[in-house]
Amino acid sequence: MLEICDLNAGYDDMPVLKSLSLSIVEGEVLSIVGNNGAGKSTLLKAISGLVRSTGSISFRGTRINGLKPHAIVQKGIVHVPEGRKIFPEMTVDENLTMGAFLNPKEYRRHLDMVFSLFPRLSERRKQLGGTMSGGEQQMLAIARGLMG
Repeated sequence: MLEICDLNAGYDDMPVLKSLSLSIVEGEVLSIVGNNGAGKSTLLKAISGLVRSTGSISFRGTRINGLKPHAIVQKGIVHVPEGRKIFPEMTVDENLTMGAFLNPKEYRRHLDMVFSLFPRLSERRKQLGGTMSGGEQQMLAIARGLMG
């Protein structure tokens, strides 16, 4: 499903990832662990098209590095950054609608899916995101990512 070969990525003249390769098959769970500065976030940003990289990143048989981030999202990869990045002045429903902008035809199906994963969000649909607990905000951020 995700194949990375000889990936090099970093920032300006600071290389972070050097010749990284990995393969993830559908249904497999992978945990990426390491010290601060080890390249975990850089790897995710490279996969999402948020930093320049060399090497090859393929998703479901299609090469994606070199694509713009929005095109990578359209292929099915969503980057949910840490830090509860939600729209605090919008309701849960409005936040979830923002996540569905690329695929509005699937809105109802995706909404049912995220509410089955996070039933608390269904209970709080009309609540402003910024008034929710930290854990609930993180649920909302992940759910918004799954709406696409």
